[in-house]
Formats: sequence, structure tokens, C-alpha cells
Amino acid sequence: MTSTHTTPTRSAKQLWAQGLMMFASVMLMVVGVLDIFRGIMGITTNDITVATRSYVFQFDLTGWGWVHLALGVVAVVVGMGLMTPAAFWARVGGVAIAGFIIIASFLSLPYYPFWSVVMMALSAFVVWALCVARPEGSSGTQRGEPRAM
Repeated sequence: MTSTHTTPTRSAKQLWAQGLMMFASVMLMVVGVLDIFRGIMGITTNDITVATRSYVFQFDLTGWGWVHLALGVVAVVVGMGLMTPAAFWARVGGVAIAGFIIIASFLSLPYYPFWSVVMMALSAFVVWALCVARPEGSSGTQRGEPRAM
């Protein structure tokens, strides 16, 4: 008697969720590396950025550099954590750090106008991907289905 082993098939939704999580992980690490470079750029020289005198949020560019460097390092670490399966802490941390990067990029908009818009857009994609993707085994309900109590 022979036995056949069947592997469980994954639904298209589960494959989408895995793809979005991988996308969010890679994009968060890219945003983190870019923010690290942005931080190093702000720390080392103040000559390559545009300084606006009448901006409401006036900060030293070196201070902005340290903020972006710290956010970038945390984003890379959380992005690596997203690559492990069932890392709920990384999903929450990814949404939080991407939100902080959006806020920091908005506040540094007059210093790095184009770069800030790019970073806000990439971080917004990360937030979207982390919030939309459902990991395997999550008990999300479809429309019209009653919730189990």
C-alpha cells in the first residue's frame, strides 16, 4: 500500500499577503537605508541642503541628520524583522516607524523638498502594504460573514 502526501495549497489571498509583506519589508529597508544616507548627509555638511529662513519649524540641519539617521537604523531593523513569519511586533513597528518617517520628512520638507516627497510616498506605500496584508492563519472575516464570539 502506498501513501501519498499532499501539500496544502495556498489560496491566492495568502499568496498576495505574503507578497505584500515581502514588499513592505524590502521597501522599509530601502527607506531605512535612504534615511541613513540622508542622516549622514545632514550630519556631515550643511552646504548641500536648501535652508529656508521663514519656515515655522526651524531646526539645525545637523539635528535633522541625527533624527533621520536614528529613524533609518530602526527602519532597517524592523524591515529585517518583517521577513520572519508571524512577527506581529514587526508589523506594528513597521507602521509606526513609517509613520514617523512621514512626519520627519514633512517637517524637513523645506530642507530637502524633492527627497522628502519621495520618502513620504515610499513610507505611505509601506504603511498601506502592512495594513492590507493579512498573515497566514489570521481570522479575518469577509463581508456578510458573522463574527465568531
